[in-house]
Amino acid sequence: MSTTTKEVLQDVKMETPDTLLPINIMPSNWTPMIEPVAADKVAVGDFDPKKHLQYEAPANIYTMQDLGLPEGTGVSPVAVSEPFRLFTTEAVHRMRQEVLHKDVWENCQYSSNLAQCQLRGFASKWAPFVYDTWKNPETLSIISKIAGVDLVTEMDFEIATINISVKSEEQTNEEVKAVSDKKAFDDDEGIAGCPWEDDKPIVQSVTPFVNASEPYANSMACSWHTDSYPFVCVTMLSDCTNMIGGETALRAGNGEIIKVRGPEMGSSVVLQGRHIEHQALRAIGMTERITMVTSFRPRSPNLPDDTVLTTVRPVSDLTELYSQYTEYRLEILEERLRIQLRALRDNRRIGKKFNVEALKRFFHEQEKFLAAMNKEIIEEAMVQVGNIDDSHLLTRS
Repeated sequence: MSTTTKEVLQDVKMETPDTLLPINIMPSNWTPMIEPVAADKVAVGDFDPKKHLQYEAPANIYTMQDLGLPEGTGVSPVAVSEPFRLFTTEAVHRMRQEVLHKDVWENCQYSSNLAQCQLRGFASKWAPFVYDTWKNPETLSIISKIAGVDLVTEMDFEIATINISVKSEEQTNEEVKAVSDKKAFDDDEGIAGCPWEDDKPIVQSVTPFVNASEPYANSMACSWHTDSYPFVCVTMLSDCTNMIGGETALRAGNGEIIKVRGPEMGSSVVLQGRHIEHQALRAIGMTERITMVTSFRPRSPNLPDDTVLTTVRPVSDLTELYSQYTEYRLEILEERLRIQLRALRDNRRIGKKFNVEALKRFFHEQEKFLAAMNKEIIEEAMVQVGNIDDSHLLTRS
């Protein structure tokens, strides 16, 4: 890995977790960091790339080779980008207005052992601005350019999964004070820059948002995982002005743990998460962290689609997930068959010798494609809601 890469992708000791939202509730006394804009002052209208995109190219884009991963891994040489500005403040407000709507919380909230609070599958029904944002050709063009491959959204259900963690102001202030005290001690002792060896949460107690009987969990915003889909774009919807930490940790090919700076509000990171183990590290100094994760796959039917459903099956409406997954995969197969049929007809018309080996190779690839689909479609009775096993991990302890 180059020296420049190491300056940005730094070695990291794993930090301790955020306190996450309790399952199945929206805390009645939680005040979002960014105050909602009054209804009569919220801009209306469809997503307009000229008005809502504020793209600034990432300073650096790192490759799979930079991370020490085998050549040819994934659908693109690109591993991860540095954070880059993508949306205007107005666009962020519009998104927050939709994702924090009561209907979304009541109908689309999921929890698992990987992430305690997620909002999923809401965009096509309850969030037209969010939906149009990620379907827009200009947005897709930006993400594709960074990813190094022409991409489309994975499927409608996977447009804009929202990961949410919140803490009380008291907890936030205690954490900031603990870090400040630690820094002062290090400066006095001449050990500034040494890793903090406390591997327990700074704040051991959890202040209930609703009542003491509600379930809470101390955990990372997301535990170690690989994504089910080839690429993701992670967008920050919270004000990170006072945030300490909050980076994304990546596991390199040699097992080294490295981190990439987290995005600021309205900024994004593009990651080929299907082939890179990663997790969101603890952030302190802020009472909320709301990120929007949108998934992508290659547009071309000729490129591999290595989508799995491992990490999403237990946190999804299976009727929607299976229907949309099957539909787009069969569309890929349909297009591949059309391409093969055209080639067959063209070759026969010009008198070209029939290529048995090539056709058998094509059949074999489609057999594997269908077998992979069959493996992912599991009977609903066999799916344990909220429980994601470790089969998605590339390395296991």
